[in-house]
Amino acid sequence: MTRPTSSVDPAPSRLHATSLSTGYGDRRIIDDLDVRIPDGSFTVIIGPNGCGKSTLLRSLVRLLKPTGGSVLLDGTDIAHTRSKELARQIGLLPQTSIAPEGITVIDLVSRGRHPHQSALKRWSEHDERAVQKALTRTGLADLTTRVVDELSGGQRQRVWIAMALAQDTPILLLDEPTTYLDISHQIDVLDLCTSLQREGRTLVAVLHDLNQAARYATHLIVLDQGRIIAEGAPTDVVTADLVRDVFGVGARVIPDPETNTPLIVPHAPVFPDPGAHPAPAGPSTALMEGTR
Repeated sequence: MTRPTSSVDPAPSRLHATSLSTGYGDRRIIDDLDVRIPDGSFTVIIGPNGCGKSTLLRSLVRLLKPTGGSVLLDGTDIAHTRSKELARQIGLLPQTSIAPEGITVIDLVSRGRHPHQSALKRWSEHDERAVQKALTRTGLADLTTRVVDELSGGQRQRVWIAMALAQDTPILLLDEPTTYLDISHQIDVLDLCTSLQREGRTLVAVLHDLNQAARYATHLIVLDQGRIIAEGAPTDVVTADLVRDVFGVGARVIPDPETNTPLIVPHAPVFPDPGAHPAPAGPSTALMEGTR
């Protein structure tokens, strides 16, 4: 599969990477990647496990140092940007976070305001409003005095999201923000992302649920083996061929009856290896045979 090309001028992008290569130790995950995050978009990165989604996200906020190329914010390599200045522009919800022992919800969320503090600029009413707004938007206003370690996994995830919101950055990166959340709170978080995008922020999220990605993203990036396979509006990107080639699953792609966005209906895994064991005989066998 080749990456789609377009003669249309690219959308404005404060945050983009050029010839980016990076990884962990001697293992290179991303090699010579060019990527632009459209301003004001809700960009969602999808792809199979281990393809480089989280690696790319961590590189965009300087948690991973490039071995080649660069990440640019407003035309300046973020390698040369002061840490607090970068943190005032780009917020990150990491995939896993560990709260300090005994810290309360209000204290952890308030740490999101740290990049805005200095020796000359102490805690202000603006900081207080930002924290309270973040708590309200994540449904945590009644849990402010609770110790974070005593909360459920879903509640803790919302606390970390609230801290990222309190940071109040124009660009927000979220690595699997719906982890640990039930379907109701997943929808709440993704609806919140849409609201933030419509207010003018730029969001980039890694999601595993392809249907949620197709429903909520305004811009989709499909990664496979550290390369961008396709990108663009979900209606232009998500096809049965893409699902088969990237995820190894046979599927129909139909319009979602609620949103008219692509809806993926999987029916069988694809076994490209002729030596792979066929599925047991049953109702799905004929469908599987049609996808080989």
